[in-house]
Amino acid sequence: MMEAELTRAISGALERLGVHVDPSRIGLERPSRADHGDWSSNVALVNAKAAGQAPRDLAQRLADELATADLPHLERTEVAGPGFVNVHLSPSWLHEVLEAVLDQGTERYARHDLGAGQTVSLEFVSANPTGPLHAGGGRWGAFGDSLARLFRRCGYDTVTEYYVNDRGTQMELFGRSLAARLLGEPVPDDGYHGQYVAEWANELAAELRSGSASGEDDLGTALDALGGEAYAASWGRGRALRDVSEALEAMNVGFDHWQSENELVASGAMDGAIGQLSDAGWTYAQDGAEWLATSKFDDTKDRVLRRSDGEPTYFLPDIAYHHQKFCRGDRAIDLVIDVLGADHHGYVPRIAAAMQMLGHPPESYEAIVGQNVTLMRDGKVIELSKRTGTMVEVRELIDAVGPDVARFAFLLQSIDSRQTIDIDLLSAQAAENPVFYVQYAHARIASVARRAEADGVAPRPPAGTDLSPLTGDRELALLRALEVLPSVVAIALRERAPHKVTTWVRDLAAAFHGFYHDCPILHSDVSPEVRDARLCLTEGTRIGLAIGLDLLGVDAPEAM
Repeated sequence: MMEAELTRAISGALERLGVHVDPSRIGLERPSRADHGDWSSNVALVNAKAAGQAPRDLAQRLADELATADLPHLERTEVAGPGFVNVHLSPSWLHEVLEAVLDQGTERYARHDLGAGQTVSLEFVSANPTGPLHAGGGRWGAFGDSLARLFRRCGYDTVTEYYVNDRGTQMELFGRSLAARLLGEPVPDDGYHGQYVAEWANELAAELRSGSASGEDDLGTALDALGGEAYAASWGRGRALRDVSEALEAMNVGFDHWQSENELVASGAMDGAIGQLSDAGWTYAQDGAEWLATSKFDDTKDRVLRRSDGEPTYFLPDIAYHHQKFCRGDRAIDLVIDVLGADHHGYVPRIAAAMQMLGHPPESYEAIVGQNVTLMRDGKVIELSKRTGTMVEVRELIDAVGPDVARFAFLLQSIDSRQTIDIDLLSAQAAENPVFYVQYAHARIASVARRAEADGVAPRPPAGTDLSPLTGDRELALLRALEVLPSVVAIALRERAPHKVTTWVRDLAAAFHGFYHDCPILHSDVSPEVRDARLCLTEGTRIGLAIGLDLLGVDAPEAM
């Protein structure tokens, strides 16, 4: 890697000048302007005082020393500003990048072993099974799934999780609401009033009728025979989960493990967790309730585990679930990550405290708290509520604009920034959405390959192609975009920021469209040497786009 070679060269040059700097503290960056070089370092500026020299004097001595060093592809060095050293390389270093892209392909290029031997559990979405997934939930699905793809590309054994909160008051209210709709009775004031409840109640009625001997049995009698409102809640849970999983699958989002809270409690995991906490001295009794001393960590106060009536709070099964996640079957999990909504800030320190109490290192639990989505339709903000029914389902958004547009739209911004999506605008501009600009670049490349084949231009292996003709501004811009992909992948993972991949694929697509416009590939007046080099660059770009779009969970079409 050129960055590593340059770091070693700078470190050696500084040593020869009598300046000792830890190589890990040598800063290198890619200048935004090509005329400032391929790389720039502020190491002289940062270390001048310790070296007892003026920054520009040290920078000049370093630049002179580098100019005589055995550094591949070096053309020249220069000092800029108060003490920056700019390094200009010949295009041959970028030709080596292209050779690596073509040799490694989509499977190996921009793949890292950062997580080799480590396993991560990533939980996201986990909406209550009391209705369809609203469109805002699509953001969590797109983000979580793309983050999982980044983890896998960086060498982590990754398990994706969905926690099913199928226990408690909300499920009871959901069951009552379904039963009321089924029987034509008023829905409880604090129940679920959405139109989907009426539609699902009709489905349940059809199933009850089909299960009776005559098909005309009284629905109330049939429901009571199966367990009444409890059966309605159980049936509704299954219906909601089916709807959620189908909607997410339409967005190319899937999960390795679905964990039911009811099954967790029945397994004894909750009792086991509270037993461990009690044995370790972290619990105490007060006012008839059982408390956990989370304030001894970073929580603002202690938390109730069991109320005075003996019923557990929601916190206790959550503790048991997270504790269980650290050992899923025969897998030992090194890192457990929750992707949470903006209203969960207070949740993080208490669950982190509980995990440490149970013996898990502080660094083994991480929470990503994102901001919610504001949806607009007809110029008005839509309140997302399953209870009142004022919601837009994620499947509605997918039906309106398609899964690629929806997913790309959710991944345009950082998860910690609030996002506004105007459904009417997104639908009207679907054909102009940024994802199509990127996908069109991939389709264009496939078209070039088909035309080359039709013209009888056989693809050459990289080792057999002279890449030295690739020296034009458009060609070098495309090569530079390909060169940064490995670091973009690593940074996007480290910062938990899939949107950085979105930005990169847009930049690569823009660079390719400019190249395609200005650099003929298969025209008759293009020499075979230039043609073959540009075909290699085109294929390298296809590989980069395919990697980026796969990380985003978006299709890479062969034609549009």
